[in-house]
Amino acid sequence: MRAFLIPVVTALLSMNAMAATQAFDVVVYGGTAGGVIAAVSAAREGLNVALVEPTNHVGGMVSSGLGYTDFGKKEAIGGYAYEFYYRVGRFYGMNRYSAEVSWYHEPHVAEQIFREMMTTAGVKLFSRARIKEKSGVKKEGTRVVSIDTEGDDTFTAKIFMDASYEGDLMAQSGVTWVYGREGSAEYGESLAGVRDRTPLHQFLVDIPAKGADGKLLPEISTNQPAAPGSPDKAVQAYNYRMCFSEGPDRVQFTTKPAGYDPARYTLFAKLVAARTKAEGKVPTLATVISIGRLPNLTADINNNGAFSTDYIGASWTYPNAGYAERARIEEDHKRYTLGFFYFLANDPQLPEVLRNEMKLWGLCRNEFTDNDHFPRQIYVREDRRMVGEYVMRQQDLQTDLTKPDVIGMGSYNSDSHNVQRIVGPDGMVRNEGDMQVAVTPYQIPYRILTPKRAEATNLLNPVTFSATHVAYSSVRMEPQYMILGQAAGVAAKMAIDGNLAVQAIDTKALTAKLRSQGAVMEYVPSPQATALTKARTAK
Repeated sequence: MRAFLIPVVTALLSMNAMAATQAFDVVVYGGTAGGVIAAVSAAREGLNVALVEPTNHVGGMVSSGLGYTDFGKKEAIGGYAYEFYYRVGRFYGMNRYSAEVSWYHEPHVAEQIFREMMTTAGVKLFSRARIKEKSGVKKEGTRVVSIDTEGDDTFTAKIFMDASYEGDLMAQSGVTWVYGREGSAEYGESLAGVRDRTPLHQFLVDIPAKGADGKLLPEISTNQPAAPGSPDKAVQAYNYRMCFSEGPDRVQFTTKPAGYDPARYTLFAKLVAARTKAEGKVPTLATVISIGRLPNLTADINNNGAFSTDYIGASWTYPNAGYAERARIEEDHKRYTLGFFYFLANDPQLPEVLRNEMKLWGLCRNEFTDNDHFPRQIYVREDRRMVGEYVMRQQDLQTDLTKPDVIGMGSYNSDSHNVQRIVGPDGMVRNEGDMQVAVTPYQIPYRILTPKRAEATNLLNPVTFSATHVAYSSVRMEPQYMILGQAAGVAAKMAIDGNLAVQAIDTKALTAKLRSQGAVMEYVPSPQATALTKARTAK
């Protein structure tokens, strides 16, 4: 009997393994906004598409607190990205005010709309399906043939896309990637590398870095940066984009969060006191956090100023971290964030008027209900960056604005947050790394989505795409992720139909197809914007 059972059990296990293997035309890994639109785009092209998402939610930052959209020039956003914001506008009834779109939305509304788009397009969603760490990708030559998830599911496809913020599929595919900051000399970028003293989100009042005991204050690094323009492996600050409410049912910060230590916010208290003295009044709440108002008495809360929601210096190890280490970093950021807001609302070191202003706000009771109303997704502003067929750089944002393989446009300023808080030569505390420099609306080339041909020929990368730190700081905005996702979906169809490497498709035909779908390839200011510019110039 025992000898008979062995082959039967083996056969059952084999059938289970076979049942767990699913084949698709396209598999998109990562349900970020870019991933959702990539999957929708491919499905609308008639392809059989799976979206494989490690969590139980889709939308990435767009549905996890970033509702105050970084749109730059609105006229540069078209196609399916514009459709998303059009759907947001319809949800909020903006047509009542003769408006087509809404650029501002609540998190749960964004996820609802993304799910509706996926369902209508026929995308098959696989939730809680994280790629196996270190061993999740199988390749044959330059082709990715399958990915394995921690739940022992296997997905095969003709084309794979990595739309995660971390680039895990890309990295396991043997594709070249980097992180941190290139030096100015590498690509001839004046904004690259270590930054000299910068004026924004900076300490504009002098605060000694050491306390009365001679010890360095908390949240200040002992690092001494190299000369301006030098390369390093520093990563811009992450944070959580909180969704606050000023409604009567808000969840106020009345309970000390786990691990709370008021001492870590001593520098912030000193900053408020120094500003009060220098400015002759208590700083308002809006000068220490960014309050982007959203519908229904809610707001997107972001970093503002020298000491705010950015957890400066705590993200450096994230690009090389394993899953367990990432979870620790995320929890550390969560504790910093909850502690900061509890301190703002309750600590007697702060002026009462500032504390009272903070008490007018609280967590949204109807957001993130499965996570104690706290955002599910940490804001990974930058992680791995692929080194692909073409590396987008500073010049592409400022002078070399047109591309032969254009797939869309970017227009948001170069925006990279501080990477470290250090002691200046004068013994005063200062922040290093901020970059906020205007760009001219520019075309985005298809080549930044494709790896080097010798490394992978059926992989597209619409989120951790090929760009320097400087260029990524502008293209990384969520509408652009969606624009790149749409292009990736159409490119996948062309590669499959032609049995081509993703690097070999007809990019002129790709541009034409995207135009027919409403994508914007040339920036044309609206008449209202032109009139406003002329009026300002005339003053």
